[in-house]
Amino acid sequence: MATRAELSEFLAGAERRAYKQALYAVRDQDNALDIVQDAMSKLAENYGERPAHELPLLFTRIVQNTIHDFFRRQKVRSTWITLFSSLTSPDGDENDPLESMEAQPGSASAESAADHAERSQVVTIIEQEIARLPARQREAFLLRYWEDLDVAETAATMKCSEGSVKTHCSRATQALAKALRARGIEL
Repeated sequence: MATRAELSEFLAGAERRAYKQALYAVRDQDNALDIVQDAMSKLAENYGERPAHELPLLFTRIVQNTIHDFFRRQKVRSTWITLFSSLTSPDGDENDPLESMEAQPGSASAESAADHAERSQVVTIIEQEIARLPARQREAFLLRYWEDLDVAETAATMKCSEGSVKTHCSRATQALAKALRARGIEL
């Protein structure tokens, strides 16, 4: 069982990585902070009695589920806003609240459709190329650069040496760079 000190220490160490992950997913600082706070609360409330070595994987899954929940809520809100926007106001004026709202700079709604489509295509291509990597290279790459684990943490998770992690990551980045250049994407 993890002590309160171990739980606090784990959360302090995992907070930055979880925030980066949430920010990358939702692209909004306030929502990312809310997601991390919710995930930390859920871990402490529901899994605080678990052994300390189980906390990292549990927390990663909780963060992912909280991000998915955020997107589900956004979809429901969007549906209701769309439905309500079709209603007319009491004075007979048909103002659409969505038309009067301005997009915040840097938000997904502020970018042009062409930019959004291009970014989506690039992300899809990157995901396809990551999926084509050998399993160990893909695992090392995702743990190091997506989960933001250091070499030692990655080695412990993969149950291999730190040198193997470095080799797998190096080969993965070289293979990805080559594959993306071949598809016309320069990073």
